[in-house]
Amino acid sequence: MKRPTIMVVDDDRGSLRVLSEILKAAGYDVMAFDSGINALKAIFKSPPDLIILDIVMPGIDGLELCRMLKENPEFSDIPVLFISGVDDVDNKLRAFSVGGADYITKPFHLREIQARVKTHLQLRAAHLELKQYNRELQRMVEEKVKEILESQLSTIVAISKLVEYHDIETGQHIERVQMFCKILALSLKDFSPHGLSVDDEFVETIYWAAALHDIGKVGIPDNILLKPNRLTPSEKEIMKSHTIIGARALEEVQRKYPRNKFLNMGIEIARWHHERWDGKGYPDGLSGEEIPLSARIMALADMYDALRAKRPYKPAFGHAETVEAIKAEEGHALDPTIVEAFLKVEESFSQIWENLTT
Repeated sequence: MKRPTIMVVDDDRGSLRVLSEILKAAGYDVMAFDSGINALKAIFKSPPDLIILDIVMPGIDGLELCRMLKENPEFSDIPVLFISGVDDVDNKLRAFSVGGADYITKPFHLREIQARVKTHLQLRAAHLELKQYNRELQRMVEEKVKEILESQLSTIVAISKLVEYHDIETGQHIERVQMFCKILALSLKDFSPHGLSVDDEFVETIYWAAALHDIGKVGIPDNILLKPNRLTPSEKEIMKSHTIIGARALEEVQRKYPRNKFLNMGIEIARWHHERWDGKGYPDGLSGEEIPLSARIMALADMYDALRAKRPYKPAFGHAETVEAIKAEEGHALDPTIVEAFLKVEESFSQIWENLTT
């Protein structure tokens, strides 16, 4: 077992020598320095387990050295024991105010020094053990939370797929728009347009949250959801309500997990993916950057997929025709920045469509 290392710092070389001998006799490794600056350099190279500091020293005194160590997270848990020939309350208060663990007055006694050093080393060992235990506990909690959230995520995505399986004409729509959103987010991340904050976490979150965009369709009557022909004006209004239904359903889950970014983004997408850049969308008539970025991305992804799909009331568009239709909606239905990001990766959209359409 490695022996504890004690650092002793005192500009009085006689005192330094006596302290060092006492500690070595007690079985400790000792690092001895007669100045604060030399001690500080040594600490950065090889941190000790405990430090004994004289308060009054030229250059960096004991109080300043202790303050510097306590402000550095790497060294803040090293116990500092002050030694001083001055035995007054003000001096002791200053020592404890900068983070000192103990205060020993000169002349010191052999057994007192040994007892105090032993006690503070035991306290530090217990503190480090507790920190390690807390880290392990935190890891276990995070793993359990992740496990629970992944289970919930799988359940929610499975529910959203009920819409897809119920309406066979949508095929692999959910998988495609998930990939479209991810590709668009990566494109935005790569060219980093001004004012947009897209990082790896956003990319991963939107991939999963995209699956929830039409979850509200589970609340739409089958005679409207599965109608092969164009909807009547009144039926269209009922169909539009899937945005509100989906958002409210997800908000119920969100109340239990308010900091879940997946659910937060899922609500944004479910409610606002039919909003338009020009403010003529639904359900809230948002415009421009009032619309969350996630919903603006989904709007383009959903439009591309809808245009490529064949319906009884419309033929399927080819890729080139779809690209032109999307360009025509720049600044109208679609955010110009999202369109710009799309044009950088539009070939990937074509590949995704071909690979995920049976």
